[in-house]
This record gives sequence, C-alpha cells and structure tokens, in this order.
Amino acid sequence: MRTLGVLGGMSWESTATYYRLLNQGVRERLGGLHSAPLLVHSVDFAEIAALQQTGDWVAAGERLARAAEGLQRAGATALLLATNTMHKVAPAIEAALTIPLLHIGDAVGQALQLDGVQRAALLGTRFTMQEAFYRERLSARFGIQVLVPEASDQVELDRVIFQELCCGQFNAPARSFYLQSLERLRAEGAEAAILGCTEIGLLLEGVTSPLPLIDSSERHVAMGLEWLLAPGK
Repeated sequence: MRTLGVLGGMSWESTATYYRLLNQGVRERLGGLHSAPLLVHSVDFAEIAALQQTGDWVAAGERLARAAEGLQRAGATALLLATNTMHKVAPAIEAALTIPLLHIGDAVGQALQLDGVQRAALLGTRFTMQEAFYRERLSARFGIQVLVPEASDQVELDRVIFQELCCGQFNAPARSFYLQSLERLRAEGAEAAILGCTEIGLLLEGVTSPLPLIDSSERHVAMGLEWLLAPGK
C-alpha cells in the first residue's frame, strides 16, 4: 500500500470520519489486521475559520500549503484535504507539492456522472455555496449544473455548520431544516444533492431524504482508498 496524507481538522469531527472510513475500507478489502498507512496533520480550525471570515484566502492557502508540504516530506504519496470549503485554496496547495492532491470535487463529479445526474443541489458553508470554485469545477469537468439554496436558507445552513456541526452537535431542528431545504431544491429540479460540507453526512445519517444524497466525505475517502490500494504499489 502507498502512504496517504490527510490534511484535516476543519473540523476534527469530519477528519475523525475520514480516519475511520479509510481504515474500515482497507480492512474490508484486505482483511485480517490490515489498516491504512496514513499521515495526518490536523490544524487548529479556529485559526483557519478566522481567515475565512476576513476573506484572507491567500494566508489560508499559504498555511495549508505549508502543512501539506510537511506531509509530503514525511512520506505521503498523495494528499486528501479533508474539507470542502478549503478546496477554494487547492491551487495554492497543489503549487507547493510534487505529489497529487486528490480533489474532493472530482470525487463528487465522478459519482454524479456514474449515477447519470445532470442537475445537482449543493449544500455546504456559504463559501462553498456562493463562490465559484466548486460549481465551476463540476460544470467544466463533468457537465453538472449545480443548484444552490435561496439566500435565506444559505444563512441558516451556514450557521448550523459553524455553530452546531463543527462543535459536535447534531440536533433534530437542524436536521429538519436541512431536509426542508432539500425538498425546495427538489422542487426546483435537482436530481440529487451534494453534501458539500464534510459534517453534513453526520447530521443526515440514516434519514429519509427527498433527494438521493452524495456524501462528499464518503466519495473522497473512496478516491483515497483507490490510491492506497492501487495494484502493484
């Protein structure tokens, strides 16, 4: 197996899910006592979130690029950035590396294509929903039209992520609101929904949704597993 780097902590709740799913995936495929050879750098999310709030994406990109370089020096052969929103600074990270950054947008796009989805709803932080980096990648590379919630829904979806989900709180009112937002997007023509924040899957685990759900974390992990377990490596 090849060694995989995981750059996480944004939040640690979702990074813990990455760690668990990567190890479970290796055990399921190889059996016995096998587990995933991982290098994990978990940042202080408060520092990254402060840069998000002030719009200092350059500084955020520089900080994550330094962390990614450290994982490469330590022996990682590819990198998972365990967050959707911070893929906004993926170009800065890629520029600092000679190893591949396995992009979460590509993992999601491949899943949507495989399912024959052409119009997908996107739930995430306000940065992920409002800025172009995620939507344009899905459109340019996979031909996916992305629908986002109305502005008032975006405010509440974002509040729940930062004030509840990233703090380990997964409450029924938040779950109900997310499902209502998905129903509105279904009525607008969405064929499936991208859970474009790595904590949302924890909130909606086991629910009956008005739309098929594409959990970005699970799809990203699957991409990582393919790298880890590539034949002959």
